[in-house]
Amino acid sequence: MNYDQARYAREDQYEPLLAEKNSTRVEIDDSPLPDDLTRDSVELPDLSEPELARHYTRLSQMNWSVESGPYPLGSCTMKYNPSFTEDVAADPNAAVHPDRSVESSQGTLELLYDLQDYLGRIGGMDAVTLQPPAGAAGEFAGILVAKAYHESQGNDRSEVVIPASAHGTNFASAAMAGYDVVELPSGEDGRVDMDALDAALSEDTAALMLTNPNTVGLFERDIVEIAEMVHDVGGLLYYDGANLNALLGRGRPGDMGFDIMHYNVHKTFATPHGGGGPGAGPVGVVEELAPFLPSPRVRESGGNYELFDPEETIGKVHGYMGNWLVLVKAYAYIARLGDAGLADASAKAVLNANYLAEQLDYEVPYGPFHHEFAATAGDRDAADVAKRMLDYGVHPPTTKWPEFVPEAMLTEPTEIENRDSLDDLAHAFNAAMADSDEELENAPSRTTARRIDQVSAAREPRLSWHALDEE
Repeated sequence: MNYDQARYAREDQYEPLLAEKNSTRVEIDDSPLPDDLTRDSVELPDLSEPELARHYTRLSQMNWSVESGPYPLGSCTMKYNPSFTEDVAADPNAAVHPDRSVESSQGTLELLYDLQDYLGRIGGMDAVTLQPPAGAAGEFAGILVAKAYHESQGNDRSEVVIPASAHGTNFASAAMAGYDVVELPSGEDGRVDMDALDAALSEDTAALMLTNPNTVGLFERDIVEIAEMVHDVGGLLYYDGANLNALLGRGRPGDMGFDIMHYNVHKTFATPHGGGGPGAGPVGVVEELAPFLPSPRVRESGGNYELFDPEETIGKVHGYMGNWLVLVKAYAYIARLGDAGLADASAKAVLNANYLAEQLDYEVPYGPFHHEFAATAGDRDAADVAKRMLDYGVHPPTTKWPEFVPEAMLTEPTEIENRDSLDDLAHAFNAAMADSDEELENAPSRTTARRIDQVSAAREPRLSWHALDEE
């Protein structure tokens, strides 16, 4: 049996390149170890170096990546990370030990200080911490800062107000900090329902967590009034930085009345995205909240740079200054683009989203939108349409969320895609939508791995290819 025959003979198990996973059984005759710690034989890989190299190369070519094509996952901002930032982070001069003395780390501290300044000016914030190691960690740190501030004022606040369309981490961050979550429904236009907000706010409100533009790309037109309403009851306005990519060079959360914000540098400033890390989620605050930021921070003193502890700090949230090499990449990206480049990136992100939406045979219920939009698959199952898009050689968007858009297909092409790329993406969207119900229900049919039973896969995961032999 040749390779292709061996592969397709077991195709029903959806295991790519199974025939290449050669192994050999080694018999064990004797061992000085006790019998209960030994076995009679062991199965070991039996591959030459060329076989191994070719196997993993072929396997990697079956994976989708942002180097392969667009990743239009709405709300995730999956854009290409320029490789020059990897070169900068790999510079031997960046390999500093966290316990190195301040006197011998002046270059490192200067970069961190400048990045604090960059982010502060971009967000309209007075002070920034770089410690949190991810966006969600930044959220949590920001809410802890808000809690420490209220406690210092003698205010016993128990609630955080969050729109129903917010990222799930918003709810989790507030709950982890010990707050009760008050869910805020969206209005008919997809934005904050002002009457519902007025009813939700009280002297128990510690903060309102808001994303602007929101999850479906809509700018909160009443943001100044929203900020005033929150501040009038003594609460703080928190900015989720997930969609800052839409505002660069055109709007600053601090100017809108936000008191705290976290920066998703993986979404906005081209650092590695997700997967559990390493990441970074800096937090910016207005001057009144600066004393509560994590310790230490970096400041300039007499022409040198030093670490210091804010007066009423919440303490450390991560070792050293966070994930240092991720911060180097963010610094390099911002410095490379500059003010004009960042503003241009934002403009192209908004242009690309609006151009793509115009090419689709789908209804987009809410607008005018900015960097992302939520199309609806109507009477089709959005997940089926997404799986069928795989057969057309593209990655599908986020599906089924936010829930207030029926059969949502939340789409964000980012600024990196050109017109040809967007046209190809639009063709895949429309072709999948035009296919029959049977084709959608059986999709994908052209990919290496076919459709799986997602419920069984989640409840009974097979973590080793050896499990295939158990059938």
